[in-house]
Amino acid sequence: MKTKQTIAIVGATGKMGAALAKSLAKSSYRLLLMGTDEVKLQSLYEQVQKIHKEVDADWILCPIDASWEADIIVLAVPYTAEKELARKIKAVSTGKIVISISNPITPDFQGSLLSEHDSAAEELQALLPHSKVVKAFNTTFAANFGQPIFSGQRADCFLAGNDEEALKQTQALVQEVGFKPVIAGNLATRRTLENMQILLMQLGIKNHYNWRAGWKILHD
Repeated sequence: MKTKQTIAIVGATGKMGAALAKSLAKSSYRLLLMGTDEVKLQSLYEQVQKIHKEVDADWILCPIDASWEADIIVLAVPYTAEKELARKIKAVSTGKIVISISNPITPDFQGSLLSEHDSAAEELQALLPHSKVVKAFNTTFAANFGQPIFSGQRADCFLAGNDEEALKQTQALVQEVGFKPVIAGNLATRRTLENMQILLMQLGIKNHYNWRAGWKILHD
């Protein structure tokens, strides 16, 4: 019998974290919802239970304890919070998959906070050298999780990572959420993926997409 994996969503009460948690309510994973606001966590837990009363989920206030229990750790936090979290969970994330969903965008949405040769994912991998960092969900908006289909087309979710098995496991997770996974390559492609979403944010603001937009590769 296949062992159920535990996914810790660190930052579960944020828009992306909550959207991911709700999308996984009926999944084959055990969910561990982590946040710093107990009232918001309890509310999210109740919402997840309403989606699926048999959901295997719990909530927790400590990112270290959450990461220690998890097989897969999703850092559903802004780029500016990743470094501090990485230092906290480094000792308990050895050998585990750590998913970075962040985009290092400036407050005015005009560009990246990083130089053209750097990326949030590679910074995170350097901070967690013994973890398997995967870039995923950064090319999607929170509003897309509940409805990932646009005009009959399922939105793509791009992945990047250096560990093949970690990519396969993340690919399965993406499928359970409802997106079509596209493995873009190793972390060398990370900057492209982060810039893709920065561009989509800029286009969304300009063209009033109301945070409902996604990427799709069309091919024969």
